[in-house]
Amino acid sequence: MNGGDGDGETQIDLRSFAARLRRMTAEFNRIAHEFAQAQGLHTTDVQALIMIFDAAEPITPGKLREELNLTSGAVTACLDRLERAGHIRRVRDAHDRRVVHLHYREAAQELAGAFFRPLGHGTERVLSRFSTGELRTIAAFLDTLNEELGVLRSAPR
Repeated sequence: MNGGDGDGETQIDLRSFAARLRRMTAEFNRIAHEFAQAQGLHTTDVQALIMIFDAAEPITPGKLREELNLTSGAVTACLDRLERAGHIRRVRDAHDRRVVHLHYREAAQELAGAFFRPLGHGTERVLSRFSTGELRTIAAFLDTLNEELGVLRSAPR
């Protein structure tokens, strides 16, 4: 399927979409890797920080392990590195001391914010080129794709 964009034909078939998504993912991974190197962290550590930051409520090490598909030992090593580097803190639940919640430290958020600020500004420039309706469509596409990826990830292989 092809769609015109006013400047000629733009490929919007599955193959071209996949190539665009791979390119975007590779660029995001490159930036995350640069941040990891600058902070002396592993790429997995940055993935953990993103999960902790994006969580609607404080996440537990067990939930992080599930989301990142890591062993308990690997998650513990990751959290130890992040805690030593000052990025996170572990807080025991007030009602059930067996439960630990992970919190992204404010100073670490500011550090990450400064590093990723150019990406944020670039994203704002891109967003400004689209109408509200187009942005809703793009958001719906991304939400639906992420849902499908979640289904695929949880499916037995």
